[in-house]
Amino acid sequence: MGNVYSAQNIASYLIYELNENHVFVNNMSIQNILASVESKWVQTFGHSAFNEFVYAKEEGYIVKEVFEAYEIYGASHIPVPATEYYLKYGTFQLVERTYAIPNFTLEEIELVQQVISTYRYQMLSKAS
Repeated sequence: MGNVYSAQNIASYLIYELNENHVFVNNMSIQNILASVESKWVQTFGHSAFNEFVYAKEEGYIVKEVFEAYEIYGASHIPVPATEYYLKYGTFQLVERTYAIPNFTLEEIELVQQVISTYRYQMLSKAS
């Protein structure tokens, strides 16, 4: 059985992986990849991959929190994951940090990597 994560954390993982392999990623591609991850996750584990609600809009599948976090990039490449603010224990100071990468199980990593491979293949097909 798979775990349930924050969509922001899954998006961070996707951005790091795609940037590491020099693959273009923008806000709408993140939404499309999240839709694919969600679909495969439900097929494999029988439940949603993340806590956030999913919205069907004219643009397609949208996870509102993730979409809004990367909206500033528009159609441009996203170089780093979005940041969040948290209150460090024992201090009275907000600290800004990027969203953490989920601690996926091996089965979950394989599933997400399959989706990323499919996305990379689609990007290469469009380029050639």
